[in-house]
Amino acid sequence: MENLQFLAMIQAYTGIGIGLMIGLGAAGACIGIGIMCSSFLEGAARQPEMIPTLQGKVFLLLGLIDASFIIGVGLAMLFAFGNPLLAVIK
Repeated sequence: MENLQFLAMIQAYTGIGIGLMIGLGAAGACIGIGIMCSSFLEGAARQPEMIPTLQGKVFLLLGLIDASFIIGVGLAMLFAFGNPLLAVIK
C-alpha cells in the first residue's frame, strides 16, 4: 500500500510541476514578446528608416523566445508521459 501512496504523490507533484512549467513559461514568453514588440513599434515610429534592421532582429528574438517556451513544453511532456521518477518505486 505504501508504494501506491508514493506513486500517487509522485504523480500529483509531477502534475503540479507540469502546470507550473507550462503556465509560467507561457506567461513569461507572452510578456517578453509584448515588451519587445512594443519597443519595436516605438523605435519604428521614431526612426522609420531603421525598420528593416529592427524587423530582422525582432523576428530572430521572437523565434528564440518561442523556442525556449517550446523546450519547456517538451520537458513537461517528458515528465507527463515518460516520468523517470516512477522508476524509483519499483
